[in-house]
Amino acid sequence: MESTPSVDIAQLNERIKAESAFIDTLRAEMHKVIVGQRRVIDRLIIGLLADGHILLEGVPGIAKTLMIRTLADCIDVQFKRIQFTPDLLPADIVGTMVFNQKTGEFYPSKGPIFANFVLADEINRAPAKVQSALLEAMQERQVTLGDTTYKLPEPFMVMATQNPIEQQGTYPLPEAQVDRFLMKVLVDYPRREEEREIMRLHTRFRPPKASKVVEPQQILRAREVVRDVYVDEKIENYILDIVFATRYPEQFGLDELKPLIAWGASPRATMFLRTCAQAHAFLEHRGYVTPEDVRAIALDVLRHRVIVTYEAEAEEKTSEDVVKAILARVEVP
Repeated sequence: MESTPSVDIAQLNERIKAESAFIDTLRAEMHKVIVGQRRVIDRLIIGLLADGHILLEGVPGIAKTLMIRTLADCIDVQFKRIQFTPDLLPADIVGTMVFNQKTGEFYPSKGPIFANFVLADEINRAPAKVQSALLEAMQERQVTLGDTTYKLPEPFMVMATQNPIEQQGTYPLPEAQVDRFLMKVLVDYPRREEEREIMRLHTRFRPPKASKVVEPQQILRAREVVRDVYVDEKIENYILDIVFATRYPEQFGLDELKPLIAWGASPRATMFLRTCAQAHAFLEHRGYVTPEDVRAIALDVLRHRVIVTYEAEAEEKTSEDVVKAILARVEVP
């Protein structure tokens, strides 16, 4: 009984190695512009492969926007940037119906959401009505203007940024809306040697620019292949244990976390953990998921889905601290 899966996995490994070869080319092209930040770049690619949307959070000036723009430059797709401001309207994102005086008819004027890659820059600077217009398009992959519903192009991906240190004039995303993002990725400062290289690279007369090295069809095909990456039942149980430990920590010997968790992760977390683990294995040119694939992306998938209590905030405990404690205690298969 054990021999059949191993043969299938061996064949699958060869297929994944061939299908994922373009990943190294994509990474190399991005690193022509972006110094370091390998983890964040990989998370953007995972979001692309898992057909999800990414929320990047970090202080200003650490290349969040540049990373997203560079990824778009590497892939032959249409890219639009929306700078979110307090006076933005939903129509500024999705578009509206415009009256043509000559014909006496209304015609659709499509907004910037009709692109393959959409950068929602500083998403928390716009009010909830605007945020919800964007997030509805993210969820439904379609926009209705007048009486007609228009499908958004494929591949379609929203990459949003937000600044955690400026709260004046911002409208924090509600938890239910944040939950629609596949991952929330924290972007940190570069290391000293990386910053030296950044200083030298981007103070040239002509800073480097990435070239198009990937076709959209490669991405769409890779998404299908990612779903074929093998996930053993033990790995599925491990994913379920992690998610259920955010809801019922006492069942996993984590009684000390019970008063710190207001709400555990939603079922989206379970689905996204599996898909992201498969995409992570694909990035490593492997045809099967290991526990390390799950652990590698667990924080990014769960940090915005675990809501802590006021008691946790009083103790200066974050959702990230809770997830780390769970990963440290839940038994690894």
